Amino acid sequence: MKRGVDAEESCSLSFSTQPLLLSSSSSSLPLFSLSTTQTVADAKFADYKPINAFFFPGQGAQTVGMAVEVASSVPAAKKLFDTASEILGYDLLKLCAEGPKDKLDSTVISQPAIYVSSLAAVEKIRAGENGQALIDAVDVACGLSLGEYTALTFSGALAFEDGLKLVKLRGESMQAAADATPSAMVSVIGLDAEKTAALCAAATAEVGEKDGVRIANFLCNGNYAVSGGVRGCEAVERLAKPDFGARMCVRLAVAGAFHTPFMAPAETALRAALAATPVSQPRIPVISNVDAVPHSDPDVIRDILARQLTSPVQWESTLKTLLEKGLAKSTEVGPNKVIAGIMKRVDKKHAIENVTV
Repeated sequence: MKRGVDAEESCSLSFSTQPLLLSSSSSSLPLFSLSTTQTVADAKFADYKPINAFFFPGQGAQTVGMAVEVASSVPAAKKLFDTASEILGYDLLKLCAEGPKDKLDSTVISQPAIYVSSLAAVEKIRAGENGQALIDAVDVACGLSLGEYTALTFSGALAFEDGLKLVKLRGESMQAAADATPSAMVSVIGLDAEKTAALCAAATAEVGEKDGVRIANFLCNGNYAVSGGVRGCEAVERLAKPDFGARMCVRLAVAGAFHTPFMAPAETALRAALAATPVSQPRIPVISNVDAVPHSDPDVIRDILARQLTSPVQWESTLKTLLEKGLAKSTEVGPNKVIAGIMKRVDKKHAIENVTV
């Protein structure tokens, strides 16, 4: 099976132009459903004009050996891993360096590992020539699923420690939801979104709503991840090529049906944690996976992060919107080159650089 593509010198180190936010207690704040019209508090970035983007990877980008070099050569990156190990209760850098692969690939470990490794890659940029200027020039950030947390930390909306605690809980809660109700994900290759949706409808009609499936990740034309009950995913695999003309299906090595109602218990747990987590207005737009637009109201950001677990990832819309708005420069920051590969499928002419670890 293949992996999914859906993954400081001191405490004053920053991931934006401001000092790194430190964890603090906060009273619970109200959460609410988003409407189609943004409130004034949430509309700061409504007319954003992206020029220079940082993209952060999600679960599936992890590889054994990642972040070893940057942790040994950039003290700020090593400090991130030291802090993370204290919060997590295990040696995260050792797991990144040595694995074993099956443990690093697990939802519970891979999500914190990718979050910290990606922010270590930011420190790699900062430590290089004109590094801070390169960081300051970024005017929009995006992250694929899990990567949205990394993007929000980079933007100053989340403190590093708070973001890590949320990611830890996110991974644990997703694993628990998957263990409670068996489910799966399948990558469907070679169909457009309309045909993939029709395939999902046919599979669901065959197995029933309880084991039904839907598109969970709108990655790019010809590559959509379908998520749902195990029987539904088996039906997708059986019907995709002969009945719908798909090139192939790949069962993803993930814990369960991410970005569907199967993750409702995880959403509940994460929503409670988000309510008690300090969230600031991002300094730059961070594009949401749920609706492909940036948000500036901390309450809306909390709500949309919780909803992300049970909502389809609108990555294809995110990339197309950025390009239509004039995006000129893109950099994927973190392990592997998953997002660069997707970008090539969306627009072959748009160059994307990679800062890997």
